[in-house]
Amino acid sequence: MAKELNILKKEIANCIICSENFSHTPNPIFQLNSQATILIAGQAPGRKVHESGIPFLDLSGDRLRTWMGVSKEEFYDENKIAILPMGFCYPGTGTSGDLPPRQECALAWHNKVLKLMPKVQLTLVIGSYAMKWHLGKSMKHNLTETVRAWEAYSPNIIPLPHPSPRNNIWLGKNTWFESEVLPVMRERIICCINKR
Repeated sequence: MAKELNILKKEIANCIICSENFSHTPNPIFQLNSQATILIAGQAPGRKVHESGIPFLDLSGDRLRTWMGVSKEEFYDENKIAILPMGFCYPGTGTSGDLPPRQECALAWHNKVLKLMPKVQLTLVIGSYAMKWHLGKSMKHNLTETVRAWEAYSPNIIPLPHPSPRNNIWLGKNTWFESEVLPVMRERIICCINKR
């Protein structure tokens, strides 16, 4: 299985499916390993991540690691944590922030990748685009309602808002998230990492 995933990773790294839609060179960014017990199902890399080539190496990543209660070293240990964004490449900037993830990535790669990651025990589903894909019809009316209903998806899935600084207003309005969801999530993460 590890060998198959390594082959698939090379294919993804060279993917140019949606390159004609970009004004920049595609740079697929992900972190995958068949031994990982935690999967971060995100949206798409931002400009800074696109430039560095390292997933969540930005302010969003700093906050996500704080939420998770893990160090950078643990976060970037692909044997523990996998990162599978809805769009592998930076989609570009729109009028009010980054454009949505390109749909081609998920359609082409996600099912193939997930079949080769049998040890995943916990999936952190970040943002509405990832929720629509990973939760399907079980997603509630909107992101807030879905995150609020986190216990319905537990223990294997925890829906999260995006950790971007742009979400400071949401976090301020929904203080229950940090007091109710994050402590349980951190305990679950410790369990998953230690069960390896």
